[in-house]
Amino acid sequence: VSTSAAALLSPQAPLLAPMALRGGTDGPMKRVLSHEDLEPELHGQSDTLDARFFAKDKDAAEHRSLWHDLPLFEVDSQTQKPTGAMQFVCEIPKWTRKKYEIATKEPLNPIKQDEKKGQLRSFKKGDIYFNYGCFPRTWEDPDFIHPDVGVGGDNDPLDVCEIGLRQIGTGRVRPVKVLGVLCMVDEGEADWKIIAIDREDAWADQLHDIDDVEKLLPGTLDTIREWFRTYKIPDGKPANEFALGEKFMDRAYALSVVHETHRAWARLVRSNVEESANAAKDEPKEEAKKDDKAAPKKKFTLKRNLSVPAMDALRQVETSMVSDEKALTDALNKAKIDG
Repeated sequence: VSTSAAALLSPQAPLLAPMALRGGTDGPMKRVLSHEDLEPELHGQSDTLDARFFAKDKDAAEHRSLWHDLPLFEVDSQTQKPTGAMQFVCEIPKWTRKKYEIATKEPLNPIKQDEKKGQLRSFKKGDIYFNYGCFPRTWEDPDFIHPDVGVGGDNDPLDVCEIGLRQIGTGRVRPVKVLGVLCMVDEGEADWKIIAIDREDAWADQLHDIDDVEKLLPGTLDTIREWFRTYKIPDGKPANEFALGEKFMDRAYALSVVHETHRAWARLVRSNVEESANAAKDEPKEEAKKDDKAAPKKKFTLKRNLSVPAMDALRQVETSMVSDEKALTDALNKAKIDG
């Protein structure tokens, strides 16, 4: 993580209190967010269980959710139209090993270091060879069984491996070009890995599909697959397996995966809104049945235990959701034609 991000607050700065999404009490955001609007802000002491990287809106001086507030597609600040690039949220910079991830269960979804039994986790295998993170407004639905894979998703945003030359800091957002996808099967769940490159990388203009990566950067894809195959072995676990014959699928296939996970995210948000509304209607009934057995957990928010937007938040993202859907459909159709 860049020292400038870490220096924004003192090492002992407290965690943020829970707050409303998208502008707090000041109403909806006045524009569509892009990577240029956000910068990471560290709260808590670095290398502790309390440390969190929040996304700070530089213009509004407020915090945003990297999972829900940031559109999937980059939008031009002048025209407010998608540029064709997707917005990549970096969790783990290349050449580092701390296991950072978006906290999907916490308000505003900051980035935190994963922990197990009170201990911060790092990759025992060593440093990762690429910038690793995810796409906003995507979700790998455990209840969706992909027809080509036969298992459900892993309940997280869609993972992205950015293969550019420069290191991207934790919490930074960059516009990227999608090139392909690999499907790892992790403990019976589909864990898709999108292969992408920073739009401004020196190789970006020469890489258009997954075959270009193999041709111009030989060994890159094999290195990525072998890293994911073996990274759990030092923890005493077996090697990971892959679906689709361990093959890296092309850009068109990758965009179809992005499309499905984006729609799954939209279903997740809408289901949360419906459940919240139904729960509010049922509250008087619940009070009258104190002696009854506890009500079953809701399918998405309680069963999955995810922090997702409520009704007011959904209204504020619907416009860009429509824009994302159109841009993704256009990109998918173009990839099929070019292929």
